[in-house]
Amino acid sequence: MNDGLAHGPPRPVSAVSARLSVADGTLPRVSSYPPRSAPQTTLRQRLAGLRGPAVPPRPLDARALAALAANPGCGRRALLDGAGVDKTALASALGSPAPFGQSQFAIVRGNSFEAKVKADGGAELLRLVHAHLGAGTEPPGAGAFVPDLTAAGPEGRAARTALALREATAAGRDTGAWTLLDHPMLALEVAGTPAYLEPDAVVVHPDGRWTVVEIKSFPMIDGAADAAKVGAAARQAAVYVLALEKTAEKLPGAEVGHTVLLVCPKDFSNLPTASPVDVRRERSVTRRQLERLTRVEELAAALPEGLSFDPARTAEELADAVAAVDASYAPECLAACELAFHCRDRARAADEVTALGRSVRGELGALTTVEQALAAASGAGRADDPTAAALHRAARLRAEALELAAALPPYPAPETPECPC
Repeated sequence: MNDGLAHGPPRPVSAVSARLSVADGTLPRVSSYPPRSAPQTTLRQRLAGLRGPAVPPRPLDARALAALAANPGCGRRALLDGAGVDKTALASALGSPAPFGQSQFAIVRGNSFEAKVKADGGAELLRLVHAHLGAGTEPPGAGAFVPDLTAAGPEGRAARTALALREATAAGRDTGAWTLLDHPMLALEVAGTPAYLEPDAVVVHPDGRWTVVEIKSFPMIDGAADAAKVGAAARQAAVYVLALEKTAEKLPGAEVGHTVLLVCPKDFSNLPTASPVDVRRERSVTRRQLERLTRVEELAAALPEGLSFDPARTAEELADAVAAVDASYAPECLAACELAFHCRDRARAADEVTALGRSVRGELGALTTVEQALAAASGAGRADDPTAAALHRAARLRAEALELAAALPPYPAPETPECPC
């Protein structure tokens, strides 16, 4: 593995090294080496201050981006994810840990199944791709190419992946060879912050098409898997497709397939089977929602100086810091966000109707609290508010129905037959 160190005789100081030396104070500043722009450095320092001085940034992954796209109006999650805050540690420090996540058994089982699918140079995986998505092309032979994607850091791995995709696309059209990229690294900018994503695999077809492969450990019984799990996998794969499209824009002739291949265990065995999943709808929704996200710079600029989400701080300080950022809680957050239980408690304490669900919140319009909704139902709402008038009418109809039901004679209790024994 490349250790990032250059060996050999000393070389003269270049312009780039001079800038780096100036930044750490080892060289005097001269006009030939201008400093970095202040806003970029200030933002990096600001985000580091939000995390805490000794807390490393937590990278974004495809699951976090899919959950973020599902709730684009939540500035709290956008800021915390963009700053790299560890929301699991933050939720524990707040006293509201999130009791969800994969068990160690599920992780080990998933890793074992993925290794089985990719064994022998990915022969079985390529066979499944050709069987479901390789119509009109020659089947992959023993000479399928599996490039080495090792590099230093996520930036280096993303650059190495882009180079491998370029080489595989050109080689496929020249020789008809298939290429399997095992755990490539893709880059995608989200709210002004780069996110580095690692799909299970990307296959380059001989015609230059790129296919995302998602390997999951949940079973596919009689050719069908659990709909909720398939939907979650599709949303996750849509993020990978978006990142691949950003890379394909720089490579002429490259094409990203909007149908991904979902590989799962067959029935109750450990044998792999696959099913194509069209993610065009999920891709469009995710792209639109990610574009709506407020940039991290704008969210960070609105915060008071000294605010920090460092888990080493007291629970009271962290609660005040979290409350300084607007959130958009919904019950769906309980399955996707580590801070959902804290946000739910705060929404209930504030009597917000968001705790009842997005559909209820949308139906109530300007009525943002449960107390306002109950007041409107009792007739104390604004006369010119159609929502308040509809609630009042619904309350009257409900009261009339209850009075009518109370006036009816009760149904006779059914007779219990005697036991013949």
